[in-house]
Amino acid sequence: MIIESPIDLELTQISGQTSQPPWKQFDNSFRDVLTVNDKPVIFEVKQSGEFLDFDFKGDISQKEAISKLKYVYDLDFDLDRFYKYLSNHAELAEMSEFCNGLRLFLADNPFECVISSICSANNSIKRWTKSISDIKEKWGNNHEGFYTFPDIPTLQDAFLDDEEEFELSDIDDICNCKNNLKSCGVGYRAPYMRKACELFTLEMDLSEIPKMSYDEAFETILKVPGVGPKVADCILLYGFNFKEAFPSDVWIKRIVSYLYFDGKDISVPKVREFGMEEFGDNAGYVQLYMFHYARKSGLMAKLK
Repeated sequence: MIIESPIDLELTQISGQTSQPPWKQFDNSFRDVLTVNDKPVIFEVKQSGEFLDFDFKGDISQKEAISKLKYVYDLDFDLDRFYKYLSNHAELAEMSEFCNGLRLFLADNPFECVISSICSANNSIKRWTKSISDIKEKWGNNHEGFYTFPDIPTLQDAFLDDEEEFELSDIDDICNCKNNLKSCGVGYRAPYMRKACELFTLEMDLSEIPKMSYDEAFETILKVPGVGPKVADCILLYGFNFKEAFPSDVWIKRIVSYLYFDGKDISVPKVREFGMEEFGDNAGYVQLYMFHYARKSGLMAKLK
């Protein structure tokens, strides 16, 4: 079944968005399990021309399946309109050529996006995606070899590290302790993840975030342990589809400085403020395209 909205599926999958790890690749298709109306559904998607072709296995209707995929791959976002927007701005005009078909890869599970985003801080895409995949395999539910992300109580109860697992389990050799958060390669972020689970259990309801204004949602997410401004913007963009987010780090700072400020040194907070004001509701997509344009065009190497 084909959804006639243009997308570059592989580019979207490997773009490092912190909503989730890329789906498992099988030859020319990608597969994973999503939750639709509290039911596990295994999806298979592949490129068909410029569109997305899909099949699914689960107790839902075709209409529900299409609706889920349209959300996760943001297929209702009008790329043609966005490309016209880019073409009307000299600094951005080339980006659609290098990133054609790139879309937001939105979280099926916002809690997974929070933990993924915490894990991504000061980390490579390869390392954080492996860590999140390991967490899913250790504590998620297995559906024919595909794993959902564990719920908040399950992850909160996970052992923190080898020492805690050794002390609180019947394992007789600490070298055999492999069922803890740090064994997934999350390092110093493990306590942040546990504290985040405690916060979501006792104080913060993630389901309330989409009902908030952006500023309120941003200030709320900043209360999560291990979350700074860049990670908060990532969570709101990839986890909750706040398209006015403009996640800013040293790389986005360099790109924006080069494109708009003649290479002058400006602070990351100023870059965030500039991006949100300059690009408005397109800010999230502009940031996504900026990063991959810089990477694919050779600009990033020039800015190092």
